[in-house]
Amino acid sequence: MKPGNHIKGRGAQEKVHNRFSKNQYTLRDDFLNYCQKEGEQIDNCKTSFIETFPKTIINKVTSPDVGMAYSLNPYQGCEHGCVYCYARNSHEYWGYGAGLDFESKILVKKNAAELLEKKLRSKHWKAHPISLSGNTDCYQPIEKKLKITRSLLEMFLKYRHPVGIITKNALILRDLDILTELAQDNLVSIFLSITSLNEETRRILEPRTASIKKRLETLEKLDAAGIPTHVMMAPVIPCINSHEILPLVEEISKRGAKSVGYTIVRLNGAIGGIFTQWLESTLPDRKDKILHQIMECHNGNLNDSQFGRRMKGSGNIADQIHQLFALARKKYFSEADKIQLNCDLHESYKDGQLKLF
Repeated sequence: MKPGNHIKGRGAQEKVHNRFSKNQYTLRDDFLNYCQKEGEQIDNCKTSFIETFPKTIINKVTSPDVGMAYSLNPYQGCEHGCVYCYARNSHEYWGYGAGLDFESKILVKKNAAELLEKKLRSKHWKAHPISLSGNTDCYQPIEKKLKITRSLLEMFLKYRHPVGIITKNALILRDLDILTELAQDNLVSIFLSITSLNEETRRILEPRTASIKKRLETLEKLDAAGIPTHVMMAPVIPCINSHEILPLVEEISKRGAKSVGYTIVRLNGAIGGIFTQWLESTLPDRKDKILHQIMECHNGNLNDSQFGRRMKGSGNIADQIHQLFALARKKYFSEADKIQLNCDLHESYKDGQLKLF
């Protein structure tokens, strides 16, 4: 892809072949040129939403370094289009590509709340925090219309069950009424993703997410409502946002964040190629430097799959990032709150109402 030839509003810059598919079909250039001459638009990147009907909705997380035991994803694929997103690879399991398909073909689980209620009422289920979402953002743009995440929160409130939320969208403020009620019983914790204070960086790195201004305002409003909110600077990408660690941590501490966490970017699976193509179209002059520094964090590779090391990296650059966060936490979060949600109320509400006997 030529430098500057960038698809606006998208992270990935082209469709990527699904590695699980045996056959790969490529359109011939002469046919594409003919279509253009005839005035046809080859690919307008419109998003399509595909309804699915899963039998279960809660996933047990077996990775030991993720920090969650169970996750729930009302959507597969994510229109936010963050070019670095580790979840892109999961789209291949559904028969789609990790590139433009991931952000333009969104699988929707409309029966998510019904499945959650069935699980929460099960006599075999013991309360444990469930994360929305462990894979793709539960507040991505289509949520404004479908309100699936809101219906899930209503179930968590009805059965007094603890829930964690990971998002980078200001749409979460729509559900402030439910979140406030959950917070009163220590049943909710929010993880807001803020990767930069620079709007231009946000625009090219996370094209369809809420602006930095909106995210900082969201952090303030959640804190003012008494809802514990933590910030994840994830991922830190050398030469793109790594220089922002101290100013970002200072800013979020002023806005009411309870703590800050981070991961170092790792370009596993198809993401390495997608990210490289993105650099060619957006930051061609810095491409080699960025890729080399990412590789320095992963023993000479774009990815490291070793549990415990894969998200924190290794080597000099990773050590520098770690030291900067240690300094930032000491300076701005000397007494970071520990996350311990209430798991004791759920048993009394399994039938949808408080048991009297």
